[in-house]
Amino acid sequence: MKDRGQKFCSVPGVSMKHYPYLIIGGGITGIAAVRGIRKFDTDGSIGIISSEPHPPYKRPFLSKALWKQTKFSKVWLAYDKSNIELHLSTTVTRIDGRQRQVTDQQGNVYSYDRLLLATGGTARHLPWDVEGLIYFRDLDDYLRLKELAQEGRHIAVIGGGFIGSEIAASLNMTGVKVTMIFPEQSIGGRIFPKALAESINDLYRARGVVVLTGDTPESITGNAGAYEIRTGTGKTIHADGVVAGIGIECNTQLAEQAGLKVDNGIVVNEFLQSSDPKIYAAGDIVNFFNPALAERMRVEHEDNANVMGETAGCNMAGESIKYHHLPFFYSDMFDLGYEAVGRLDAGMETVEDWHEPYSKGVVYYLQAGRVRGVLLWNFWGHMDEARELIAAEGPFNAENLTGRIASSA
Repeated sequence: MKDRGQKFCSVPGVSMKHYPYLIIGGGITGIAAVRGIRKFDTDGSIGIISSEPHPPYKRPFLSKALWKQTKFSKVWLAYDKSNIELHLSTTVTRIDGRQRQVTDQQGNVYSYDRLLLATGGTARHLPWDVEGLIYFRDLDDYLRLKELAQEGRHIAVIGGGFIGSEIAASLNMTGVKVTMIFPEQSIGGRIFPKALAESINDLYRARGVVVLTGDTPESITGNAGAYEIRTGTGKTIHADGVVAGIGIECNTQLAEQAGLKVDNGIVVNEFLQSSDPKIYAAGDIVNFFNPALAERMRVEHEDNANVMGETAGCNMAGESIKYHHLPFFYSDMFDLGYEAVGRLDAGMETVEDWHEPYSKGVVYYLQAGRVRGVLLWNFWGHMDEARELIAAEGPFNAENLTGRIASSA
């Protein structure tokens, strides 16, 4: 019989609570786990510990939807709050796997039957301690940038990957002058074929964004409202604000402290259990095996957070569901948008199948005759076909891939 409720222990100055299900991390992954738990246990108590001061929200909205016509109220994640306690502004400092307990920064103790680590990542920082730099990752970062992003102001964006490209486009559409600085030769240069990536540079420049490729900041000085950036190629940029989107560092410190196996994330089995079977992990921080690609991988995108989180929740509630999902990711840049699945690497062999060059089409990424990734560029509704190709043995080449997905449009 399942333990449905909480047990309390009174110790002077210290709170001690027990939850059948304890989740560390109050983001998309943690809330997806709640959905999974509730599919099989409708009333067992759940504790969610979040270092954020805000209730759970949709992180992808911060760089996309909230800069358009989406109301701010849409940012909050909806979930059934019955028999759930949400502990905000709370940081877990220690896990004791033997006692099945965690301790927070105030010394409060929470015991569990099943624990989920959904701690996500922390934005990478530049090497300068300069007041007011925005390392775009959470809701407070969005609110600070939104306040700063007044028409006519100049904001420098460091980074040309997912976050940098989305933020630069969003700021530009609000009337802000934007300068992008990044070391690659093109926006998205690490994942897109060269000609496609160069066309994105052209698009941003045509929209008025100053795109400084093959360059990096050598120094940033100033404070809130007035910054000077000197770059490696000798350029000097003066800006009203600086926002950096240069990736994340996985928050695996707790897992390491608990003695769990960590290797480019928390290593889990196909049921999303860590090396301690009572401790599950899901989301950005997880190193998992995908059968279609026949390799271990770590994915920092929304689809993975949702599906993996829900699967972990189901398994915490007693199921044995294997996580064999191959997650997709997506992005928007001005009027362009795409979905992609599998492994995308600009250094791989590619087959490009364009309906309209660099405006609508499919790019296949190949390795040893197998499709390892598919990019659907402004070409929607074909994710299942893309996944089937990645799972297929092949061999594939330009001749038998050209028109393969496009012919079904």
